[in-house]
Parts: sequence; C-alpha cells; structure tokens
Amino acid sequence: MRTEPPSNRLVTATGIAIWIPALRADADALLFSVKCFAAAMLAYYFALRLGLPKPSWAILTVYIVSQNSAGASLSRGVYRFAGTVVGAVATVAIIPFFVNDPIVCSVVLACWIGLCLYLSLLDRTARAYAFVLSGYTASLIGFPSVFNPAAVFDTASVRVQEISIGILCAILVHRFILPKRMTGQFTAKLSATLRDARRLAGDALRGTSGEVTRRDRDRLAGDLLALQGLAGHLPYDPVPVTPSRETLQLIHDRLARLLPLATEVDDRVHALRSGNHTPPDELTALLGEVEHWFAASDSAGRDIVANRLIDRAQTVRTRIAADAVTAGDRLAANLVGHLAEMICLLHDCDRLERTIITSQSSDTVSHLRSRRATGYVYHRDPWMAARSALGAVAGIVIGCAFWIWSAWPEGGLAVSILGVCCALFGNVDVPAPNVVKYMTGSVAGVAFSLVYSFVILPRVTDFVGLVAVLAPAFLFAGSLQARPPTTFMALGITLTIPILSGLGTTYAGDFAGALNSVIALFAAIGFAVVSMSLFQTIPVDAAIGRLLRLNRQDVRQRALGGGPDEARWTSLMIDRTALLLPRLRLSGKSHPDVLDDTLHHLRVGHAAGRFYQAIRQVDANDSGNNDGQIGYDGFELLTAIALRFGLGYRAGPSDAIALQRRIGLLMARVADSSIKGRGLLLDLLIDLQFALGPSGASNWENGR
Repeated sequence: MRTEPPSNRLVTATGIAIWIPALRADADALLFSVKCFAAAMLAYYFALRLGLPKPSWAILTVYIVSQNSAGASLSRGVYRFAGTVVGAVATVAIIPFFVNDPIVCSVVLACWIGLCLYLSLLDRTARAYAFVLSGYTASLIGFPSVFNPAAVFDTASVRVQEISIGILCAILVHRFILPKRMTGQFTAKLSATLRDARRLAGDALRGTSGEVTRRDRDRLAGDLLALQGLAGHLPYDPVPVTPSRETLQLIHDRLARLLPLATEVDDRVHALRSGNHTPPDELTALLGEVEHWFAASDSAGRDIVANRLIDRAQTVRTRIAADAVTAGDRLAANLVGHLAEMICLLHDCDRLERTIITSQSSDTVSHLRSRRATGYVYHRDPWMAARSALGAVAGIVIGCAFWIWSAWPEGGLAVSILGVCCALFGNVDVPAPNVVKYMTGSVAGVAFSLVYSFVILPRVTDFVGLVAVLAPAFLFAGSLQARPPTTFMALGITLTIPILSGLGTTYAGDFAGALNSVIALFAAIGFAVVSMSLFQTIPVDAAIGRLLRLNRQDVRQRALGGGPDEARWTSLMIDRTALLLPRLRLSGKSHPDVLDDTLHHLRVGHAAGRFYQAIRQVDANDSGNNDGQIGYDGFELLTAIALRFGLGYRAGPSDAIALQRRIGLLMARVADSSIKGRGLLLDLLIDLQFALGPSGASNWENGR
C-alpha cells in the first residue's frame, strides 16, 4: 500500500488552507454580483412598467446602493433616499430663483455641492452618505437644467421616483435572498479584536520587543475604527435583536482605555526588571498568573479566574502601598493598580461580548450599564473639511465658466459629472487616484456600451432577451464591485452602461449623441482629476503634521483643565491614530516615530487631565496643609507641561530633565505630607513621569 509522505500531505493541507479564503471571497463576490443584477433588472422592469422616462436611473441606483451585507444596503438606501429628496428640493428651489443669470445659478449650485461635501466630511458616520447624495443629486439635476429651468420640477420628480424604485429593489433583494447579516460580521470582528487586545496585554507583561508591541497596538486602533464602521449599520440589520448602542459604547470605552494602559504596564514592568529595584515576590507571582490568564482561550475559564485575580491584585496593591518607603515600592504599587484595571477591562469585555453574541441582557453586566458610556469619538476638523469643500466649489465654478462661455451643448452634462466626482470622491486627502480608477472603469463601460448600443441591442426583441445579453457585463462588473481594490473601477462600468447604451423605454440608437456623451464624460472626468489634484488634494505629510499639532494643542488644554473628559480624550486620540495609519503608509515619515508621538500625547493628556482634577481637590480641601505649597507646585507643574506642548515650543534635553526634577521634588513633598488623597497624587505623578518620556522611566531604572 502506497502512502503519501507527511511533507506532501502538509504542503497539500497548506495549499488548501491558503485557497479556502480566496475561494470564499470569490463565491461571496459572485453571489453579490448575481443579487445586484437581479435587483437591477427588477428595478428596470418596474420603471418600464410605470412609464418613467429614464428607467436606467433605477439600474444605476441599485449598484450605488448595494453593499456586501443586508444591513449596510438598507442603511445606504435610507440615506440615499434622504439625500436624493433633499438634493432635489434644493435644486428646485435654486434653479427658478436664479433663472435669469446662468453663471450665478451655477455658482450657487456649486456652493450647495461644497456645503454638502463639507457636512459629509464633518460627519464621518454612515449618515455622511446622505450629505454626499444631496450634493450628487443637485449636480445631476441642476446643471443640465440651468438653461431649461421650466423642466426642473418634472426632472427632479421623475428622478426621485426612478431612484426610489432602485433603492426599494436593492433593499428587498439583499434583505430576503440569501442575506448576509451585518451582525455576524460584527461579532466575528469583535472576537478578533478581543484576541488582539489580549495579545497586546500579554505583550506588556512579557516585555515583548517594541516592534511587535507597536504592531499589535496599531492593529487594535484599526480594529476599533473598523468595529465602529460595522456598528453604524447594525440597527438596519434584518435580525430580531441587535446590540444596544449603550452596550457597544461600553465595550468600546474599555478597549480604547486598554490601548494606552498596556503601554503603562509595559513601562513599569520594564523599569522594575531593569532597574535596581527588586519586585516583591507576591507581585512576581501575580504577574505570572495574569499572563497565564491573558493567554487562556476558554472564555468560561477566564471568567472564573478573573474575579479572584482582581481581588488579589487589589489586596497586593493595598499591602505594598501601605508599606511603601522607597521609590521602588511606590512603583510596584502603581503597577499593581494598573494591572488590576487591565484585568477588569478585559473581564468586562468578555462579559459584554457574551451579551452581544447571545442578544440577552444579564445581571452580570447590569452594573456596567449604570456607568456613563462615551463610545467612539470621531476626529472632526472643520478647517480641513472647509478646504476640501472650497476646492470642490472652485473646480466646479471653473468648469461652469468654460461651459457657459463656450456655449458647449454637452457642457451641462459634463459639469454635472464633474460635480458628481467632486462630491463622490472628495472624502479623502488625495482623491485623484480614485477618480483615475473610475475613469479606467468608464473606458471599459464605454466599450461595453457601444457594443450593446449598435451591435447587440438592435437585435433584442423582448425583456428576457435583454436580461440575457446584459448579464455578462453586469455580472463581471458586480463581482469587481464586491472587492474593495476594484470598487471604483466597477462603478465606472455599472454607471456608464445604462446611460450610454440607451436603456430607456424604447431603443433609440444615436451614434452622434453617444459620441458627444462619451466626449463629455471623459472631458469631465479628466478635468476632475486635474481640478481635484489642484484644489482638493491635501499633501499626506501636511495632514499628518496637522493631526500632530492638534494633539499637542489638546494636551496643552488638558494640562490647563480644559479639553474633552478622560474617556472622550482617549477615544479621540485612538481615532486619530486610526487616521494616521493609512496616511503613514503613503508618507516618507518614520512610521514608529509618528505613532509613538501620538501615544505619547495620549498618555500625557490623560495623566495631566487627571492630575489637574486631583490637584484642584487638594487646593480646595487641603490648602491649610504645607501652606498650600503642594497645590501651588502642582499647578506650576501643569503650567510647565502646558508650555512644553504650546505652539512653536522646541523642547530640549535640559527642559525634559528640569520637568522630571520638578515632578520628583513634588513627589517627595507629597510623600512627606499627610494630605488627603496622598496615594492618588503619588500614582498620578508616577503616571506623568513615565508618560512624559524615556527620561522618566530611566529615573526609576537608575534607582531614584
């Protein structure tokens, strides 16, 4: 009997393991494409039956609305309908009012598109799509109506009807035919995120190399942004029960706090192991047990052990803090306090995850819901949003000026496509590459359209035959749309074929008209690439630099008692980290330095804000002790930190040493006093010392 060598079996198994995800992705893309095509043909059929003048718009809408899950398709459909109605109403209000001055009318329409883009850039949630579509619709309806204002109401009315049919058909097909649930995608991503969180916590205790820890930290920041993106569609998912908003906020708050907390623990473990301090035996044993708990894969087993570890950590901390004499003792007590917080956070996440998966509320998490939840906090930059919006207005106005000055018959169509590009692609720093992808798809779409219009469609005699001949092109484009790298290219195909092929109520092949439309299409997209490169592109390094400047500005505010509260500050900084990650891949800047700066800002801002609140309590309640010197010195320290993060300040090595010396003197004064909250102040000063930089950690390693 012949047997296959183990090495061959391993290669075969490995090959299968590699191919399975690829095959699954292909199957998902094909299913998505089939459902999109079915919805498009259904929408086209109903639009024809209702006698709408341009039923091809129903096909376009299906492909714009359709997403890879039923929940995302429904939410996108709802927001598209809302945006379409608002955009149509705005257009009907604008066009007649400026009927006698086409250039002013065009400028007002351009400003409306810019306003919609501005609001979408500020929103950054799923709702932003409604603003995008409001500007998109105004462009498509408004510019072709500038010289035909009498028809604007009828055009807007039928366009809303055609789009509504497309939305309804897309929602019904994706919801009831082999629906892909958003809830399942969310829970799978949540489980993966919690595994990443436990891995990061384990890195902190093991003292894993900086590169590995940095990678795990960056992955967790990206996970939180991805989870928030999925969570925005959960209320629209066709399941009996979806996770409550409060539960999602609670689990996000804990995962967000875990990201800087892991670094806090890592710094202290490293300082204790590398310095002249000998960690207490009970602390060493506790660290080993906690590391084993982090690595456990059994959720039920972790649940049983967690409460015991939390109680033990609190007991150890109380004992060490009570007997603390040296700096090493205070550092050990501080470490155990952070360790207890980390265990509690992960334990809470395990329980919240079970609540989300089972869709049942339990007594074990009821006390968590009594706490105030913040949830994900988006970074919003009005100045950058306004810059992009004004750039879109400038590009559209230049296009309108050329159209009106040249009296180009197809100029209205060209400018309307230009407005669509500015609205649809203007939500990124560098939009031109996405427009180029769209243009590439449009080239293929034009080729398909010409073949359909003048070779295939003249021979089609019934609706069934029409569906059969359209299937190859649309199924191909739909499968491309399901894959993120080729989504924009696919849209260039699916949005071009219905219009240029003349998929109307009757066949009307017009080669001259089609050629003029093709010229207008490519002229508009080509000008959009140039215009968006000049007016809407934000250099990557400039975007990174602005985020870092805003970080420093917010740290300064927190040191002076302002800025967002602790939970909002942590979540905001994590969102900024997630925004930095893709930008850094396109930048020549050093990846570790920039992200380490962001974490540094997060930690300093968190510690300074908490210390401000604590020192204010000391100043109010214990001003009689030490002649109020501790409160005075505390505020002086915070002022020095604020100055360090002020605009234009250039910190040198001597400044950092002076700041650390100031913290050390204040710690000695607090340690020798009997003020209320002495332990908390010492903990916060240790947090500040480590957060402010490597010199703080080296002080502990050298046996301060």
